[in-house]
Amino acid sequence: MSENTPGLDREKLRAELMEEFETVLQQVADAVDDAEDGHIIRQSEEPVRDAMDQFRKKVFESALQAKVDAAEASFSPSEERGDGKTEKE
Repeated sequence: MSENTPGLDREKLRAELMEEFETVLQQVADAVDDAEDGHIIRQSEEPVRDAMDQFRKKVFESALQAKVDAAEASFSPSEERGDGKTEKE
């Protein structure tokens, strides 16, 4: 973890993603259950992969946003500009 930016709130991230995770589990179970006998792998593999890909994307996007939110929350604006002068000068 960088010294300059705070870590994201992992418990908040977990809580936000649990409902999505439960949905993915249901999609996986449905894909496997709905496949015909003797064709379970062939008929369920793609729907399971798609559900997991969407979840992976959601987790990564949510983690990135949580990191940005943590950084923004810790930002303290000052009166100093980049050239060392204050806005009042």
